[in-house]
Amino acid sequence: MATKKKWKKIIAVSRGGLIPATIIARELDIHYIDTICVSSYIGQRQGELLISKKIAKPRTGRECGEEYLVIDDLVDTGITGRSIRGVIPRAYFATVYAKPDGEPVVDTFITRVSQDTWVLFPWDSEVVPNFVEPIVDHTNKIKE
Repeated sequence: MATKKKWKKIIAVSRGGLIPATIIARELDIHYIDTICVSSYIGQRQGELLISKKIAKPRTGRECGEEYLVIDDLVDTGITGRSIRGVIPRAYFATVYAKPDGEPVVDTFITRVSQDTWVLFPWDSEVVPNFVEPIVDHTNKIKE
C-alpha cells in the first residue's frame, strides 16, 4: 500500500476502521484523518444502513477522493463501501478482512474470510480474555 500512491487524507469508517486507520496513518505519515460514521449492525444482526456522520462531498474531479485512503476493519456485504463510494468514488478503499460478497467494493484487503464467518476484533469483543465492559454499560448497571 505504501508504494502505490501518496495519499493525503485518511477516512476512517467509524467505529471499526478507527484503530486500523490510526496505525496506517502513523506508518504512512499521514496527519489528516477524518471519519465517516456508518453502521449496519446491531450486535451481530445486520439491519438498515445508518449514516450518523458524513464527510463533505468533494467538489471537483480531482477531489472525488483520489487522494483519500478509506480504511475499515471489514467489508461484509459491501453496503457500507458502496455508500461511501457514492460520495468519494475515486478513493482507495482498504480493509483488514473481506468477505466474498463485499470483495468487489474494496481495492485491497489483508485477509479473505468466508461469508458466514463472524470476525471478533479485540477492540470490540466481549469474548476476548479480560474484556472490560464499556464505561457506559457499567454506569447503566449501577443506575439500575
